[in-house]
Amino acid sequence: MLPVSQAEQIILDLVQPVSAIESLDLALATGRILANEIVSRLDFPHWDNSAMDGYAVKFADVRSSTPKHPITLEVVEEIPAGYQPQREIQSGEAARIFTGAIVPAGADTIVMQEHTQRVQKNFVKIQIAPTARSFVRQRGEYACIGDPLLAAGTVLNPPEIAILAATGCSQVEVYRRPRVAILSTGDELVTPHDTLKPGQIVDSNQYALAAFVTQAGGIPICMGIIPDDRAKLTAAMSEAIASADFVLSTGGVSVGDYDYVEAILAELGGDIQVRAVAIKPGKPLTVAKFKSEARTVVYFGLPGNPVSALVSCWRFVKLAIAKFSGLPESKYQPTWLEAITTQELTADGKRETYLWGQLELINGRYEFSLAGGTQSSANLINLAGTNALAVVPIDIYSIEAGATVQILVL
Repeated sequence: MLPVSQAEQIILDLVQPVSAIESLDLALATGRILANEIVSRLDFPHWDNSAMDGYAVKFADVRSSTPKHPITLEVVEEIPAGYQPQREIQSGEAARIFTGAIVPAGADTIVMQEHTQRVQKNFVKIQIAPTARSFVRQRGEYACIGDPLLAAGTVLNPPEIAILAATGCSQVEVYRRPRVAILSTGDELVTPHDTLKPGQIVDSNQYALAAFVTQAGGIPICMGIIPDDRAKLTAAMSEAIASADFVLSTGGVSVGDYDYVEAILAELGGDIQVRAVAIKPGKPLTVAKFKSEARTVVYFGLPGNPVSALVSCWRFVKLAIAKFSGLPESKYQPTWLEAITTQELTADGKRETYLWGQLELINGRYEFSLAGGTQSSANLINLAGTNALAVVPIDIYSIEAGATVQILVL
């Protein structure tokens, strides 16, 4: 059995980042990964503008204003947002201005309206002296034309979408999403639509892995249930390898009479890199590479038990998909942190053990609580709400409640 860290490195070494790029309408790009650096086409702000409702003035005119000795200025223009000022402010003059509006030529400071008193129709008293250039957002203060805004490899979430829209990008180039074929093996499996008979099991893996792939940024290709028939399984695996960047199959990777996956991978020309990992749950993990001049496919033969399949995906497959997708190395590495366990954590000490549960930030510290019920690889019921895995290292049999534990954040 390979150590977990070694298996992780082998898997990552099999994956090369995608180079294929597609152009999308910005409205469709949420969650996608940027393929090229974006530099600013504009100055931000585009022009000097007001950060406050008030009056645009010359600082030299009002620097000595006090409540007892206010300075009176003539209001010569009103400037709402979106309006182009029509005149330059001269000494002794002010312009009524609103948030976001262009600061007129000649003015260099905004006095907030709360520090003023309007008198008659066209005059205003400045009752409190502002500081120089107060409440003026200066042109190019946030970014100038040519400044880098977003790096290649950036995930386009709402803030990044807003930046792209603001700089005038209606189309954006992103990396192609990985295609991931998913198939479940086993004569005992039925779909959720079937009537369950004695000895049968509903195939939850197909749905769980499709959801996992979607969440990881891939495109799931669901190929359904393949019976324990060697010819049918060979045909399905061959089709999956031909149609996808990654293949996830569940079941058929142990040492039973009907566990054909590894043998078929070898027959199809796969270079098997991983056969078993010292991890619990998830020990029977088969990983193979198929390489041609045009493309490389990584095949993951996952355990059939639902928790084992998901833990394998969270620990290994997620990293492979992320690297392929074009994320920089700092973004596809696992997210680890330390937390206090609220319960005793136990393991057999033989394999690196992953226990599932909930991570919460309480009074400034992270706390981990085990999911209720048994920590069995067949018990998918208590997976609900899982957002973290606590790790018990090899040769450790118990971590007492209140102790610090290493956490893999999902």
